[in-house]
Amino acid sequence: MAEVLFKVIIIGDPTVGKTSFVQRYVNNSYRKDYKMTIGVDFALKVIKWSDNRNIKLQLWDIAGQERFTSMTRVYYKDAHACIIMFDLTQRSTFQSAIKWKKDLDTKCSLLDGSAVPCLLLANKADLTHREVEQQEIEDMCKEHDFLGWTETSVREGLMIEESMR
Repeated sequence: MAEVLFKVIIIGDPTVGKTSFVQRYVNNSYRKDYKMTIGVDFALKVIKWSDNRNIKLQLWDIAGQERFTSMTRVYYKDAHACIIMFDLTQRSTFQSAIKWKKDLDTKCSLLDGSAVPCLLLANKADLTHREVEQQEIEDMCKEHDFLGWTETSVREGLMIEESMR
């Protein structure tokens, strides 16, 4: 059985749901009381891709606090893909997504020199209060070369598997 390893980094501001997203995706579990990530946390998900191939996703949950940004170059190194997450109920986290994307693009690229493919996730879609409209997200994705975007609810388990596919 052949195995292919992909490093996927998950970045964004603190409290947008990065750790909860990883736990929901890997273990299909959700807890309200996750502790703040210090530096980086890791998870592994093995996906049976075909009868003779497995995909190993090495997920790097990178702390969003400002004091850890000096380490991002080390954490981003050799990434194959990126997820940038923001909180639909906090406009500031949406605005920061652009900063995270620029940070990624200036510090990391694929082996061929092209940009690391990046998906934007708009989390907390289960909450009624919203500070960001869909058209704004659409425009930002096009302007900053995201692969695309999806609304998710980590708490409800909404669009987690689909977004990772």
